[in-house]
Amino acid sequence: MTSLPMHARSFAPFAAVFALLALPFATAQAQTTAWPLKVVAAENFYGGIAAQIGGAHVSVSNIIANPDQDPHSFEATPGQVRQVADAKIVIFNGGHYDEWMEKLLKAAPRKDRLTVNAAAVVKAKHGGNPHLWYAPATMPAVAKAMAAAFTKADAAHASDYAANLDKVLAELERVTQRVGQLREKHKGKPVTATEPVFGLMAEALGLTMRNEKFQLALMNESEPSARDIAAFESDLKARKVKVLLYNSQVSEKLAQRLVDIANQSKVPVVGVTETQPADKSFVDWMLGQLDALDKALDTPGA
Repeated sequence: MTSLPMHARSFAPFAAVFALLALPFATAQAQTTAWPLKVVAAENFYGGIAAQIGGAHVSVSNIIANPDQDPHSFEATPGQVRQVADAKIVIFNGGHYDEWMEKLLKAAPRKDRLTVNAAAVVKAKHGGNPHLWYAPATMPAVAKAMAAAFTKADAAHASDYAANLDKVLAELERVTQRVGQLREKHKGKPVTATEPVFGLMAEALGLTMRNEKFQLALMNESEPSARDIAAFESDLKARKVKVLLYNSQVSEKLAQRLVDIANQSKVPVVGVTETQPADKSFVDWMLGQLDALDKALDTPGA
């Protein structure tokens, strides 16, 4: 699988604001822990799992929670900056996906703060696909790291965190089982995507992913080569792929053109998102996308 470079995003617009807000906030901050534990998650899918594990003992705030927001173009508000500065536990993806969070943490150090970095937890490869939550093994590992952080911060409720973790892991096992079913059913089938959002899940499913150079370019906001665009369009027009996956949170004209070509060529199109829908749990979100893909791959002629 093609190696993916880091996101090249600029967060300068809020850097000065953060520095002004965070400095007095951090220096005046008491090092005693208040309850419920203040937890900030960079992305809402991590926050949702944190809330399930922490239960009544934690108060979770999600920075990126709007399913219509492109995480790549995120800019923090003063209120969100304060949330991060005041958090006892911060959870983020890492792997150069949400570098803005790492910058916020460095700008507002707190001696007793605990962090859960998903990329570090799963030992993600440098320069690899940063959409780590789509790898079936990621969330169970991160959930265990969250429970460990909560227990370290609040040992008095360790048994509650352990019990809640067991429930979460049992739920996440539903995703692992579904992936196994679809891998057995669809392994080797060629698919393509406008961006590598779903790439790690496609890999777990054993699908053959085409046009990865194009996906990298679009993800990193650079112009794909004319050759890569032509190859992508040819795959769709000649129906060399069974499904087109597209990031429905991003509205690049080029991506939409490919969706239009896929529709005209009767190649099934499946939308995926980088942010968990507000009305769904992480497991329901994953299973819903897997079910949509399964249905698309079962389409007659696909």
